[in-house]
Amino acid sequence: MPQVVLKLPSPTIAKMKTYYAAQQKATPPASALFAAKTNNCTITAYRSGKVLFQGQKPEVEAEKWGKSSSDSPQKKNSGKRHAYYPDDTLFTSSHIGSDEAGTGDYFGPITVAAAFVTKEQIPQLKAIGIKDSKNLSDAQITNLAKDIVAMKIPYSLLRLPNKKYNQWQRKGWSQGKIKTLLHHQALNRLLKKIAPEKPEGLLIDQFSEPHVYQKHLQSENQQLQEHVYFMTKAESYSIAVATASIIARSSFVKAMDQIEFDTGLPIPKGASGKVDRAAAAILEAYGEPKLEEIAKVHFANTQKAKKLVN
Repeated sequence: MPQVVLKLPSPTIAKMKTYYAAQQKATPPASALFAAKTNNCTITAYRSGKVLFQGQKPEVEAEKWGKSSSDSPQKKNSGKRHAYYPDDTLFTSSHIGSDEAGTGDYFGPITVAAAFVTKEQIPQLKAIGIKDSKNLSDAQITNLAKDIVAMKIPYSLLRLPNKKYNQWQRKGWSQGKIKTLLHHQALNRLLKKIAPEKPEGLLIDQFSEPHVYQKHLQSENQQLQEHVYFMTKAESYSIAVATASIIARSSFVKAMDQIEFDTGLPIPKGASGKVDRAAAAILEAYGEPKLEEIAKVHFANTQKAKKLVN
């Protein structure tokens, strides 16, 4: 379906809302300021400032308000190509993306999400502001996650408790293997959820070489699904991966907020000196069992925190 996206200032969007008042829909989509239907197309304005014109003649209505500023063309990824690298056509197709959060943070769980986005949903997700979660604040991520749920985007979310993470780590599992098994399970759950519909492909935000990923699967008698692709910084190219990234990050932020509530202490993200001091405060107030429950204790922060206590 033909479409045009304009990025417009708030005063212009306010004028549009008045202009299309008689044609507005009673219940606009999630995160939309308003939606209207004309003979030429459907018009949806979002809080992000983007306005989506979609229908038979979207350019007719769009030209009344500004020049087309369709999302900039996909950046060319200069990273290393391999046999599992996706073709650019995947980004505009109906596909699954998966990503994780919390892997570099001492406190909090690892969260992994997979999301299925149809090609028809891509424009709306772009319009509401879906992009790489690393470029968004926690508040923005929380709001966008609610919008994603409201759009009924199928997804699968896994949150690995730190106690289980620490057990697997002591068993000899690397973080790479742990992430591999979590992504694999999230993808399987989502494929089952959307069946019999089949995506054009499954894109994983690459954290290890494909052959290493497959080696981890084989060690647990698992096999790679069909049409799986790997790409670094995939959330910058694939709306499905960006959507999964926001879902995973939102779950991680909620978990961190819960840890702060439970302990009554500030719990910083990352693995800096500030985190060392927070871990020392946890040790003094609750002892080592609490760290086992809320932290990845093999990180160097644990020993640094113990030195601060002693």
